[in-house]
Amino acid sequence: QVQLVESGGGLVQAGGSLKLSCAASTNITTVMAWYRQAPGKQREWVAIIDSRSGTTYRDSVKGRFTISRDNAKNTMYLQMNSLKPEDTAVYFCNFFAGGNWGQGTQVTVSS
Repeated sequence: QVQLVESGGGLVQAGGSLKLSCAASTNITTVMAWYRQAPGKQREWVAIIDSRSGTTYRDSVKGRFTISRDNAKNTMYLQMNSLKPEDTAVYFCNFFAGGNWGQGTQVTVSS
């Protein structure tokens, strides 16, 4: 069973930065994504990286977030800069085609 473990979340002031990591138990050279779920809201995709490392971002995070991965380490990252209170959520990583969800990592941005 494939495992995905997110880490790197925390409490940060608005304007601050965090870097999330997603460690996978298997090869992640396929299309992968970061998602987030804020309290009372549906889970939404945030950033996608394809098999050739092309990237796509949700409009609300464009220019602030950067998705990347290290295939040798089976690890994906999300660098988050200029964080806003509305970025507060639990962040998850997953295969874009679907898969088991991990525990996620909480990101809280204070104003």
